[in-house]
Amino acid sequence: MNQVDQAGPEATGPGDGQSGPTTRRPPLGGALVGALVVTLVVAGLFAVLVIRNSSQSNSSSPLRASGIPATVSTPMANLMSLSPLPGNNAHEFSLTDQNGRSRSLSSFKGRAIVLEFMDPHCTDICPIISQELIDAYRNLGAQASRVAFLAVNVNRYHTTVSAVRAFSNGHSLNTIPSWHFFTGPPDVLKSVWASYGVTVFAPSPKADVVHSSFIFFIDAQGRERYIANSTDLHTAGGQAYLPAGSLTAWGRGISTVVASLLK
Repeated sequence: MNQVDQAGPEATGPGDGQSGPTTRRPPLGGALVGALVVTLVVAGLFAVLVIRNSSQSNSSSPLRASGIPATVSTPMANLMSLSPLPGNNAHEFSLTDQNGRSRSLSSFKGRAIVLEFMDPHCTDICPIISQELIDAYRNLGAQASRVAFLAVNVNRYHTTVSAVRAFSNGHSLNTIPSWHFFTGPPDVLKSVWASYGVTVFAPSPKADVVHSSFIFFIDAQGRERYIANSTDLHTAGGQAYLPAGSLTAWGRGISTVVASLLK
C-alpha cells in the first residue's frame, strides 16, 4: 500500500493596479547614479537581514492550528498533521471484524474511537501504523479500556474475514483487546470510504493499493473531533520505515489525542 499525498492550492495576493501622471525627468548624472546604486545595495542588505531574523524567529515558534488539545505539543501536532474537525456525528457503518462478528460504529458509543483505513495485504505503511496503534494502546494504561481501535479494509480484492484476521495476527494487533479490523462486500466498503473522504486506487489484485491514510479520532458521543495523516519514509530499495524516534512519537501522539477525549 502507498499513501495518497494531498496538498492545497497556494494563496496569491492582489496586485496594486494604481497609476498616476507621467513626469519627464532630465537624465541622471554619473555621481547621482553611483549614489543610488550604493543606496539600493545597502537597502538590499538590510532587507536580507530583516528577512533572515524574521525567518529565525518564526522557526523558533512553529505555527499551530487552533483547536488542538493543549496536551498535544506543537511539534507532535505537526508530525501528525493533526487538525480539528467540526464535531459532526461520525458516519455510521455496519461491517464484520476479524473474528467474524458484525458490529456497527454506533455500538462503540461510550468509548473514544481511533479509526483507521488499512489494507490487509499491505507491506508499506500499514505495518508501521499497526505498531503505532499498539504503542498507543500501551501508552494509555488504565485508560485503554475506554478506547476502541478500529480499521476499515481498503482492499476490494481481499475482503474475506480470513484476510483481515491474518493481518491482525501477523502484526500483533490482536494484542489490543478492543481491536476490530472490519471488512465486507466491496460496494459496502466503497460507501464507507466515500463517507470518510478516503481515496482508494487498486488497479489489480496484485498491485499495491494506493489510498489515503487518515486516522479519525471520535469521541464517546460518536462525534468526529480530530483527523491525522499517517506518513512514512522509504529506503533506496523502496522499503517503508520510520526512525525509532518518530515511531515512538506517533504512538505517544495517538494516545495523547485520544486521551484528551476521555476527560
